[in-house]
Amino acid sequence: MDSPKGEIPAEMVFESSETATAAINQLYAKLRDDSMLTENLYGSNVTMGFYADEFDYYGSSISPINDYMEHRVLATSTINKTFWTTSYQLIYMCNLALDRLKGSKKLPVSTKNQLEGEALFVRALVHFYLTNYYGDIPYVTTSNYAENQLVSKQKHEQVYQLVKDDLMHAQELLPKDYPTSERIRANYFTATALRARVALYQEKWKEAEEQATSIIASNAVYVMENDASKTFLKDSKETILQLKTKKSGDRTYEAIVFVFETGPPVTMALSQRLVNDFEPNDERKQNWIKKVTTNGNSWYCPYKYKQYKVGTTSTEYSILFRLAEQYLIRAEARLNQGNIVGAKEDLNVIRQRAGLTPFTSNTLTDLSAAILKERRLELFSEQGHRWFDLKRLHLAETVLKPIKMGWKSTDVLFPLPEDELLMNPNLLPQNEGY
Repeated sequence: MDSPKGEIPAEMVFESSETATAAINQLYAKLRDDSMLTENLYGSNVTMGFYADEFDYYGSSISPINDYMEHRVLATSTINKTFWTTSYQLIYMCNLALDRLKGSKKLPVSTKNQLEGEALFVRALVHFYLTNYYGDIPYVTTSNYAENQLVSKQKHEQVYQLVKDDLMHAQELLPKDYPTSERIRANYFTATALRARVALYQEKWKEAEEQATSIIASNAVYVMENDASKTFLKDSKETILQLKTKKSGDRTYEAIVFVFETGPPVTMALSQRLVNDFEPNDERKQNWIKKVTTNGNSWYCPYKYKQYKVGTTSTEYSILFRLAEQYLIRAEARLNQGNIVGAKEDLNVIRQRAGLTPFTSNTLTDLSAAILKERRLELFSEQGHRWFDLKRLHLAETVLKPIKMGWKSTDVLFPLPEDELLMNPNLLPQNEGY
């Protein structure tokens, strides 16, 4: 791993609530600007959308972005290395904060617990993405740089357990209320939302249902917006966690990257396959997709975030977790426990908000396909959900092989960066196929 960047300042920072909170806020800033979860052109929103089947590519054939569209990612690929290095830089920042919080003597207990819980949540979140990208990875819990240089990998399932351990600890520390009036810092339910997702990916259906239910039941805080056009506003009651813009009036990265006004697109547009999957009267298609027509030709772009011009105030923040995903998690978890009625109820919450008729079939096959489809339509262009769904459900080969000339079965994992293997032989072996 490269030498740490963005290091949180000296120990004295964690001796006052104001400076300690500012230090923890750096974790969210790095998530927003410089991590695999950034919503800019090189984050999971874009790259995993290309890697799956959400976007069509219109840029240069030699662009590193096209490597994801064409499934040509190599161990030497620039973006792939950036994903790895920025992730472990952020994990280092989390660990440094945790170390210094433990040594702090002056912070109030409530503040200390809040900040420690936030750092644990971010550490768990980044490791979750890393293991879904690369499989077996190091789970780093120390800020000792010399020790981290020769860290060894843990198995994928062990990483999940360590993610869960961090999240359970975060749940113990974090309050259910947000620290401020905005939903821009982790609380108990933020850790719970990720824990529900982890349990779903592990096929721990009962746990996934229980964790999602605890959020859904908190309907004094989290409520599905009846109007789909309000879902991505910064004051949406559906939001569990969002990343604040750098300054008031700024646009989200999603609006900058995704929205275009004339064709042809410079870099990307939604794939026609995705657009065709929407029913004609689906309010998500009407509110979250923009049709752009130039000289008789039409393209479609994600339009969840509509503020694509700088203003005096920001009306949108980038959402990382929202209530709709929890309904879809619980629907899938209930289905896999044989609760057809409950699964349909949750699925139809999503369909109802989209202005669609209720799903009525009682067959497992039909309901399973319907849940996957609603995940595709509800969560498109958000943090790589589509790719992760195809991968965890073992559908990547079936769906992508017919449409991706470069597809190989080993593409379900990305290569470990070559430079990292040269610096740390404990990361060997390389993932299969690279």
